[in-house]
Amino acid sequence: MAHILLIDDDELLRDTVLQMLELDGHRVTEAPTGEQGLKLFGSGSGFDAVITDILMPGIDGTQVIFEVRQRAPRLPVIAMSGGRRKLSPQFNLETAAMVGAASQLVKPFGLKELRAALNEALGVQPVR
Repeated sequence: MAHILLIDDDELLRDTVLQMLELDGHRVTEAPTGEQGLKLFGSGSGFDAVITDILMPGIDGTQVIFEVRQRAPRLPVIAMSGGRRKLSPQFNLETAAMVGAASQLVKPFGLKELRAALNEALGVQPVR
């Protein structure tokens, strides 16, 4: 399975997504900030995908996606966003797509949506 870098400032959501990914056999490295996520990414840990929240303090998800695209143009990135701030999740995810996110998830989402987004990003055909 894939080695995934998961970046989200919401500890509860990050833990939930981590559990969903591990349920499917993925190995997950987590970061609570964009800064820490980019540091882990730069450490050469051999990630197969990045999943990042868009709205975070400091380095936000859009900047994370941009930096990942600069360093690893083919690495799939999945953007997540919820509606807890002034801008709608759809606006945030459209912005993420413009800077290179392969897939987008609107919070809250379930295991089925996460699996579909990850399979799409990794180019994996779902098992029927």
